[in-house]
Formats: sequence, structure tokens, C-alpha cells
Amino acid sequence: ILKTLDKLALQAKLSQWSEQVLSVSSKNLLEGIDLDGKTLRGTKKQGADDYHLLSALSQSFGITLEQIAVSSKTNEITAVEQLLENLVLQGRIFTMDALLTQRKVAEKITQGGDDYLMIAKDNQVTLKEDIETVLTGELQFGKSAESFETVDKGHGRMEYRKITVTGQLLGYINWPGAKQVFQIERAVTRKGKTISEKVYGLTSLTVNAERLLSLSRGHWAIENKSHWVRDVTFDEDRSQVRDSGIAQVMATFRNISIGLIRLSGRERIAEACRYFAANPAQALALLRLRAKTT
Repeated sequence: ILKTLDKLALQAKLSQWSEQVLSVSSKNLLEGIDLDGKTLRGTKKQGADDYHLLSALSQSFGITLEQIAVSSKTNEITAVEQLLENLVLQGRIFTMDALLTQRKVAEKITQGGDDYLMIAKDNQVTLKEDIETVLTGELQFGKSAESFETVDKGHGRMEYRKITVTGQLLGYINWPGAKQVFQIERAVTRKGKTISEKVYGLTSLTVNAERLLSLSRGHWAIENKSHWVRDVTFDEDRSQVRDSGIAQVMATFRNISIGLIRLSGRERIAEACRYFAANPAQALALLRLRAKTT
């Protein structure tokens, strides 16, 4: 049955539903959208093609807005353009890891009237060095740089974060739509041992340092609210489905389930799955409720 389903049509229906939910429920005019890929490891081991999926997730609601298969003959950089084509580009801030920090991605996002927050690492060495140069100059000789820091404690660890932002690009940054650059310092202390790192990035936004740090931290929602849940609760990585089309359909169904559960107000997905498995009438009621409200 799953093999006969049109995976693209199914995903299109999920995307339409997700966009409706967001338009009805979102009170944040600048919604953070995380872009990231996930490999279906069990399917990959079976020798299937197109076993890597690129997704877009709402930071606020933890629901998947779009998901496309990345051909084994290409990569996320190529696929992300198609993913952006499928999304509603309106009042969105796209966050991504360093792999997708590409000029054509920035152009695509800004041409659609949206914004981005990108991380610059060794795949964009010149960009990273330019950002570091701008920030070093501002910290040494200027006063326009803005900072914001947070300290989180719990579970035997302390995590310190500090972001430093400036819009004084001094002609160094020639990147589509770039308005500000930033540096994030992170230090995690556990059992007396501290691990530190610095991360550089740029954005088309002109918001303050606190908002940028929140968006940067929010990017991990796609790992915590989607990828981790699919692997741990739904055991996705151990699925031995050989057909990549069926694997994509199953991933879409998992995304639908996670989205419905989160919209029902339940955060503990595993506990919610057990509840709805024992109460199928409630699961059906949830489907009907969401169909009416969206």
C-alpha cells in the first residue's frame, strides 16, 4: 500500500496542512525556520537511493513544514533551492548549519523577502576570516558592537553563551543581504572540565543581540524536536525499508504524528504515543479537531 502512494503528493498535503496551522496559530511575525538534513541509516544500509532527507521545521511549534529527498547523486546545497521553492516565503527567518552557508542560498532567501542566519566555518574560510576581522576591529577600536550573554545550569553542567554583534561591516563583507555579523562564545563546564569554542556567523536581520542568540539556539530544535524523536521514539534509524520511496512516506507519517501530538499540547512524545495507542478514539478525535481548525 505504501509503495503505491505518491510520496510527493503526500508531502505536499502535509506541507499545506503545516502552513495552515502556522498561519492560524503563529503570533510571531518573524518565525524561525530550521533547515537541516537527516540520513535514514537503516535504509542506507539496504543500498537504497535517496536515503537522505532535507527538512524545514518551525522553531515555535516543532512541526515539519517541508521535507524533500536529497538524491545520492547530489547534496543538500542543490536540494535546498527546491525546498525553498516549496515553502511559503513570508515573514520567515531561516537558520542552518555551515554546510548551507552559500551565496546562492542567501540570494534565494532574500529575493523571497525573507531573512537568514548563517554560520561561517571552514567551508567558507574567507568569509569566516572577514567576519573575525570586522569583529576584532570593532572590539578594539569601536563601541558599536553589542553583546548579550546567558548562563544555564542543570543536570550537573553549566553552559555559558555570549554573542557579540555589529552592523559596521566596513566594506569587508560582500555577501547577499548581509546586515550584521556576530561571534558566539560557548563554554560548557561538567565535572570540573570546561570545553570552549567560538562560532562566527552573519545575518540579513537588524535585530538585537538577544534575539540573534535566541534564533541561533533555536536552530537545535530540528535536532531535539524532530530528528531525535524520530530516532529514539519511532526507531527510524533501525528501519530496514529497502525502498527509499516507502522510507520517505514513513518519515512523512512520523512528521505528521509528531506535529499532531505537539499541537495537542503534549511535549512528551513517547508518553503521548502510548496514550493514543491505548485510546485510538482520542487519536481520531485529534485528527478531526485539527482538520476543522485548519
